[in-house]
Amino acid sequence: MISFIIPTLNESKAIEATLKCLKGYGGECEIIVSDGGSADDTVAIAKKYTDKVVIYQGDKRQNIAMGRNAGAKIAKGDFLVFLDADVTIFDIDNFFKEAFANFELRKKLVALTVGYKILPENETLADKVVFKILSLNFVLFNNYLHVGVSGGEFQMIKRESFEYVKGFDEKLVAAEDGDMFARLGKIGRTRCDINLSIYHSGRREHAIGWPRLIHQWMGNYISVQLFRRSISTEWEQIR
Repeated sequence: MISFIIPTLNESKAIEATLKCLKGYGGECEIIVSDGGSADDTVAIAKKYTDKVVIYQGDKRQNIAMGRNAGAKIAKGDFLVFLDADVTIFDIDNFFKEAFANFELRKKLVALTVGYKILPENETLADKVVFKILSLNFVLFNNYLHVGVSGGEFQMIKRESFEYVKGFDEKLVAAEDGDMFARLGKIGRTRCDINLSIYHSGRREHAIGWPRLIHQWMGNYISVQLFRRSISTEWEQIR
């Protein structure tokens, strides 16, 4: 069984398409939306597709790690699939057939990521080049160097492994996704299946620009690996 877990904050423009995609999956699953206190229609939209909507009640702003962990706490699946709110998976049944095959063939595998792409109608040449390089890096580090590396757009993790490493580090505002795979890579194998891809809107890439975004990614990742803290003190909303 798969538990799809999606952290949200003011995602009314994107979340419905993502939930429609996940509802098309024919296997055993549950969909969990973990909302950080949206002021728009995100929660109302989510409740049209699932009765598993967790709403954050804390005083300070919920970060992505907190949202993912809150969703995982109520999950019942054998596999936890963490997705961003603007993700589409084409031919979803075949996608997860192939994803499960990775775990069946590799008994030490604890977590899987895949290639990332921008939706065809939004994709630029720069998007193609950067994500191709990113995917090849995922393959190199996960599959050959056995160092866990992944973004947060898609992470498929064995439940017992997620619980063993005690979930996402809620002290991290950014790079919590790469940190998760780095810690998982120390207890088992992580993998990137480059033959599989998820698609997302590209809104952050296009709003911020690739040079600035790559600088943010690299700075936060290195800081977390060296000092256990991210450079970013708050993750900017791009909606």
